Amino acid sequence: MYGALWRVLPGPWWLRLFFLLILAAAVVYALFFWVFPAIAPFFAPGEESTVG
Repeated sequence: MYGALWRVLPGPWWLRLFFLLILAAAVVYALFFWVFPAIAPFFAPGEESTVG
């Protein structure tokens, strides 16, 4: 998979590396701000607990 990404991206190696870093940052951003908040209610239903 990574080899296929590397071959598809245009430019010299440093530009490909830059594109891959930007792509990875975009994926992490999307996970933290859209995906994880959307699925959080399904994984933590007992969020309100008390310790006595």
